[in-house]
Amino acid sequence: MAGVEALAVEVVYCPAPGEVDSVALVLAPGSTVADALQASGVLQRHGLMLDGLRVGVWCRAAPTEQVLRQRDRVEVYRALTVDPKEARRQRYKRHRAA
Repeated sequence: MAGVEALAVEVVYCPAPGEVDSVALVLAPGSTVADALQASGVLQRHGLMLDGLRVGVWCRAAPTEQVLRQRDRVEVYRALTVDPKEARRQRYKRHRAA
């Protein structure tokens, strides 16, 4: 195909609050989320397995076989350590006490 350009995408993972591992990639057209994750090396650096991993594209959950588009941002989600409702309650209590 003449005129088909490579895809510029980004893979992002936050292993801890305030810590970001971001990798910019150039991939072949038709590449999938799984291809981007493999090419980025993020999974290997953080000891993550693709099986059972929650990922998304631009804040929307996506299957690993989803085909990427130009300038997509692939995000790797980590498990919640605190229930969001409980965290909100604790912040409210601290705010009221102050």
